[in-house]
Parts: sequence; structure tokens; C-alpha cells
Amino acid sequence: MRPERIEVVGSFLAIRWDDGEESVISLQELRRACPCARCAGEVDVTGRLHVLDQRAALTDRSFQPTGWEFIGHYAVQPRWADGHDTGIFTFERLREMGKTGG
Repeated sequence: MRPERIEVVGSFLAIRWDDGEESVISLQELRRACPCARCAGEVDVTGRLHVLDQRAALTDRSFQPTGWEFIGHYAVQPRWADGHDTGIFTFERLREMGKTGG
């Protein structure tokens, strides 16, 4: 399963998959689900989760993608207008987000 085409349509990310399926994901939901350590947190050596939670400071630019890069054959890394670009979304995660509406 791999995206054949990814494009922004209004306030949504539309993905056409190589098996003919399509996913539509709200840009706000995509950004708020960013899995990077800065947004989602990271576990220290004692097992405690530390979250900076930059999501509270999101602006309109935070939900405007400026592009994306494929990471190997398994993921996409979006770039956002506010400069954030460290979240990597696996194809499986994007597909699941598209099924649940975001």
C-alpha cells in the first residue's frame, strides 16, 4: 500500500492509494496528530512521558502544508507553513486516519 497521489483540497489532504482506495484527512486533525517527539512527547530512561505540547500554540499557518517528502517506502513527512517538519506519518497510519475521518 503506497500513495499514488497526495494533494490538498481545501482544508483536507486527499490521498489516492495504489490499490484504488482514497483517503480524506482534515489538515487540522493531521497536524494535531503529529507523532514527533516535540508534539507527542518522548519517554525518558525511567519510562516517564515528557511532552512539550506545541499544539497549544498552533496558528492558521500550522494547518497549511507547504509540501511533503516520502520517507523510504513506508511514510510521508509533511512540511507546514509555520516551519514544523519533523512528524513522520506511516502509510498505515494515514490510511487509518482516512477511514476514521481524521
